[in-house]
Amino acid sequence: VSIGNICRSPIAEAVFRKLVTDEKLDNKWMTDSAAVSDWNVGRSPDARALSCLRNHGIETAHKARQITKEDFQTFDYILCMDESNLRDLKRKSNQVNACKAKIELLGSYDPQKQLIIEDPYYGSEKDFETVYEQCVRCCKAFLEKPH
Repeated sequence: VSIGNICRSPIAEAVFRKLVTDEKLDNKWMTDSAAVSDWNVGRSPDARALSCLRNHGIETAHKARQITKEDFQTFDYILCMDESNLRDLKRKSNQVNACKAKIELLGSYDPQKQLIIEDPYYGSEKDFETVYEQCVRCCKAFLEKPH
């Protein structure tokens, strides 16, 4: 989960989906991404995010959406990108009955200990590549842990 759901979280979603597909675990995982805000609802990911994924042989048809109460009740994990996302999500989860999702920073799984995945929106192609690499490391580590 990220602020606008057009850069970081669609990259993470696409990376995780490819990992579970490659590991033949796609029947065990339901993967989606969403935004804390409603800024970009219905929009495709940022062209630089799509280009970065394509360079790594990954396609996505994701359209931005805002997180819902049902998400907190349905998903086992809600992994987010930075401290402000974490705060906002915890606040939202307090208003949800029967919240079952464990809300964590995706970066908490990074073997290289980069806790925060910075928003590359105002950055360069290289910043999108950094986000991609962080997502790959974190998603792999998350998938390898016992659930």
